[in-house]
Amino acid sequence: MSEICSDRVFRLLAFFASIAHYFVSAYSDDLSSSKNETKAEHPRGSKGSKIVIISLVLVVAALVSFLLFKFWQRKKRDEQYARLLKLFEEDDELELELGLRD
Repeated sequence: MSEICSDRVFRLLAFFASIAHYFVSAYSDDLSSSKNETKAEHPRGSKGSKIVIISLVLVVAALVSFLLFKFWQRKKRDEQYARLLKLFEEDDELELELGLRD
């Protein structure tokens, strides 16, 4: 089951990495554009795009944190369930030792 969770996490990270790559590649030099254009006409790193990139990074960080929290919860729940099963197994053995059950 953890393999399925890790596969989902990997797919989500790959998806967000491709989106981030798309935004970063938009800022690279475009060789197909006309050489007559000046850099003043195309300002690089506008405020809006920086806000979008920062918000995407925050969303990815929140998503990874959420998935790690859910994984931790599942692990904790499995440990508690195993402890509960062990507790009941010990009670059965105790009853047999005391002769309360045949």
